Amino acid sequence: MSGSAATRLALGAQGFTDARPTGRPTRHHLKRVLKRVRLLQLDSVNVAVRAHYMPVLSRLGPYDRALLDDAAWTDSPARPRLLVEDWAHEASLVPVADWPLLGWRREAYRQRYEHHRAALEERSPGLADEVLDAVKRLGPISAGALERELTGAGSGSRGGWWNRSDTKNMCEYLFGVGALTTGTRRSFERRYDLPERVLPPTAFARTPPDRDEAARELVLRSAGALGVATEPDLRDYYRLPTSASKAAVAELVDAGSLEAVEVRGWDRAAYRLPGASVPRRVEGRALLCPFDPLIWRRERAERLFGFHYRIEIYVPESRRVHGYYVFPFLLDGELVARVDLKADRAAGVLRVPGAFLEEGRPVARTAAELAGALREMAEWLELDGVVVGGRGDLADPLARAVAGSDGG
Repeated sequence: MSGSAATRLALGAQGFTDARPTGRPTRHHLKRVLKRVRLLQLDSVNVAVRAHYMPVLSRLGPYDRALLDDAAWTDSPARPRLLVEDWAHEASLVPVADWPLLGWRREAYRQRYEHHRAALEERSPGLADEVLDAVKRLGPISAGALERELTGAGSGSRGGWWNRSDTKNMCEYLFGVGALTTGTRRSFERRYDLPERVLPPTAFARTPPDRDEAARELVLRSAGALGVATEPDLRDYYRLPTSASKAAVAELVDAGSLEAVEVRGWDRAAYRLPGASVPRRVEGRALLCPFDPLIWRRERAERLFGFHYRIEIYVPESRRVHGYYVFPFLLDGELVARVDLKADRAAGVLRVPGAFLEEGRPVARTAAELAGALREMAEWLELDGVVVGGRGDLADPLARAVAGSDGG
């Protein structure tokens, strides 16, 4: 397989060859995206928009974010939740049906942090039981409200018996082992609840498979989401242990469930699902947040697109090359530019402190298409306009294109 075919296959697998809805995106369209990407990474950074919202915009175009909120954090008999929070790639939203597949990770978390739980219980005897009892009575409830309940500020509290940080740490531990989950979120603050009140009975009907069986199923999900991938790529999607991933790949190849392929220009073997179809072309545009599944493994982004990308949030400002929160820009199957973005909600504008063209890309067309994508994103975020700063070789052409699209 050629490198360009591998790139098209990867883009198709991630949903970038699917036609955007002609009208308002619906739950059906969201399900289509989720079937492609398999999970959405959660992240606390909110400089432009929360990370889990953006991959859906990149694939569907402007949609009502309540569509995703309802799928993740709201229940009704007619529209049961589609997603649940768990540790997958990182903290992620995963399909409810995949909850059993991550049971081995919850057990590994229990074993790894047993000493931490024991230390909390030594300082605060009975804390775990009291947290679970309070969540059962009051949930969904935030860690802060639980702290107040258990340290003296809530009705029925034990009058300051426990340390507040111990309460929060116990909540995190119970979440990690699956004794608690996220019932809902308010302003992105997690509200804890019991899994049996959040998840449907079908989530508990299957005995969680052991690590090796789960690894095989998760590798197949990774292969479907990635299109074509090396073993480390497949492993990274769900952050599988190295030994389990390598064994799973070998067993799946032997069984004919995974196909080994050689991609010209790649320095190691790759794999795909048998019969995976390579799109003839990829058209359209999309802004990609730093945590989009297409690019979150930086080595893979460089292999697929020749695009060197590093997130610079933790780099001192004086040493940043492109900016604090940089979005690559996908145009007709290539990463052609990148922009530093900030939603200035007080001023009502989407700010672009820096805009940078990839070498050899057409300036005028890139600027025009990028201006359109930024305008679309601003409107989706209910901002009034786009303001382009002066950093980067694409800044001036982009500012002119934005002014033109605004009628200026």
